[in-house]
Amino acid sequence: MRETVVLTSAQARRMALSAQLLLEGPGGNSGAERTFRTIDALGYVQIDTISVVERAHHHTLWSRFGGYCPDILHRLHSEDRKVFEYWGHAASYLPISDYRFYTRQMKRHRDPKDKWARNRLEKCGHLMDDVLDRIRREGPLGSGDFKAAPGVKRAQWWDWKPAKTALELLFWRGDLMITRRDNFHRIYDLTERVLPDGTDTSTPEEDELGRFLVRRALRAHGTADERTMADHIHAADRSVVRRALLEMVDSGEVLAASVDGDTGYYLLEDAVDAAGTEAAADPGVHILSPFDNLIIDRKRAERLFGFRYSLECYTPRKKRKYGYFVLPVLWGDTLAALMDCKVHRKERCLQVISLRLELPAEDMEAFIEPFSRRLEAFARFNGCRSLDLTHIQPDGYRSPLESELEATGLEVDGQGDS
Repeated sequence: MRETVVLTSAQARRMALSAQLLLEGPGGNSGAERTFRTIDALGYVQIDTISVVERAHHHTLWSRFGGYCPDILHRLHSEDRKVFEYWGHAASYLPISDYRFYTRQMKRHRDPKDKWARNRLEKCGHLMDDVLDRIRREGPLGSGDFKAAPGVKRAQWWDWKPAKTALELLFWRGDLMITRRDNFHRIYDLTERVLPDGTDTSTPEEDELGRFLVRRALRAHGTADERTMADHIHAADRSVVRRALLEMVDSGEVLAASVDGDTGYYLLEDAVDAAGTEAAADPGVHILSPFDNLIIDRKRAERLFGFRYSLECYTPRKKRKYGYFVLPVLWGDTLAALMDCKVHRKERCLQVISLRLELPAEDMEAFIEPFSRRLEAFARFNGCRSLDLTHIQPDGYRSPLESELEATGLEVDGQGDS
């Protein structure tokens, strides 16, 4: 067995940013090619319903490719069939080449052990054959095409109407796939009509699945501990990942690593040369989604980047410290700001409800200019022509920020309280 690879924090952070494609410039490759390469490198891109700014899956891709627009993902999913929707880390877009590694999960949903899933199957499973038959006869359908029984009221989201539950059960089992989204609503079709010809659907053995998950996680993170690897994609129990990891360490494909003396990390053997690079990270600015792959593992983000962050949209208003949907701003490998934003689509205005700058004063001048350019690009990405800066902390940075933003051609509302 090789000796433990010794890394500095700077090296580990650079490995992570490189693996996450956050050191790349905005150019190169066509939109579809670059977008697919991004999804494939990350292993998944999480889908989320919150839309106070552009939804998380689009935001995550834009953060890595400034030329990205939502139509590209729609085409990759619904026309080119190079990605598909299923449960990765959560609801996710996934490379179609990985389809077979989710088939064990699909089979488990035929006899679910989870109490919630079993309850849904017991209540709505009797509808599955009829739902499947109707889609077989009529073609792709959404939940809105199935009416609730007379007298049944639409309840809270966890008490879905029975037909919608049946659709989801069929989707979890792999009988149906999401062929496209219409205004973000899922449209389902038979799996055999969605999967591209030649897609490998063979079910891997547990040991092969475990090795796949370890490789996927380490390629996406550069270096990671066992918990991060198990949590990267939820396609197997942690014990499956642990056994595969031990086997891969024994074979030499995976090496143990330490970061500034902190043990428990691992990296792929073919990543050792890149791990030796000590060069500083490119001080580019990235406005991240709360569901971005770099920071979705909050414990890892804090451990590796000193990046303490929590999403407060599920926190009661009075208990929020920073805001409803706060976006972390990364500068190089440093948390530079936290920004609570909301898009007013009718007015085509991006409101920065609060901007909390986290940098020391001596770094602020170097940060303001690239941050302003990125903020202007983020506003344009969200379809906005103007920007409303409501509240900025600490005091004294409104004027230089406004000056830089106005130089980009963006209309800026300077009526704030700082």
